[in-house]
Amino acid sequence: MRVLGVVSASAALAVGASGTALACNINEFSAAAKCEGDKGVITVTDVDPSGVPATVTVYLQNNGADLRKVGEQVVKGSREGVTITFAEDWKPNAEYRVHVEAKPYVDEDIKPNLVTPATACTKEATPTPSATPTPTPSESASTPSGETGTPTPSAPQSTPPAGTGTNAPSPAGGDSNLAETGADSNTGLIAGIAAALVVVGGGAVFFGLRRRGANSDS
Repeated sequence: MRVLGVVSASAALAVGASGTALACNINEFSAAAKCEGDKGVITVTDVDPSGVPATVTVYLQNNGADLRKVGEQVVKGSREGVTITFAEDWKPNAEYRVHVEAKPYVDEDIKPNLVTPATACTKEATPTPSATPTPTPSESASTPSGETGTPTPSAPQSTPPAGTGTNAPSPAGGDSNLAETGADSNTGLIAGIAAALVVVGGGAVFFGLRRRGANSDS
């Protein structure tokens, strides 16, 4: 009986120790500084398979002292790991203290402190499409400034006044009057004078013949 009691007590202690070990441990937490686009973040991952709720608090350090509190969140871990994210526009080579509290198992910092990368987060450059040149209309298609699209009729060619008496030859296909008469505009005046002379001459001949007949009768 005494042996059985010793064995039972040993088993109970072993189970209790293993249960405490499996409940939660600071080694099941890890922190990292990452970039999401051009913004910095701090992530904390909990791989505690027991899922004990743990409060995680992040502090920015300066010369070994807390400069400011970044944030605080509660995480329930799993065997696959659960990650929480703190938005923090961290600077290169900055130092952060990450404290974990999961009562009654853990109440300490993740060691060592988190130090950010030496390069800050930068936004990825987006390629800019090259500008397409705008076609310029040709000079023949463009309308000069100050002009409208309605064509302006050309001024009629001036006709030289009649009776100028120029001796320059007329171009082919010229005035129809010249083509019909074969003379310039003075032809009508000359023809009228000639007709008058013919009438006067005829009258003179008529009166001469009449006078001659009267003289012969007497």
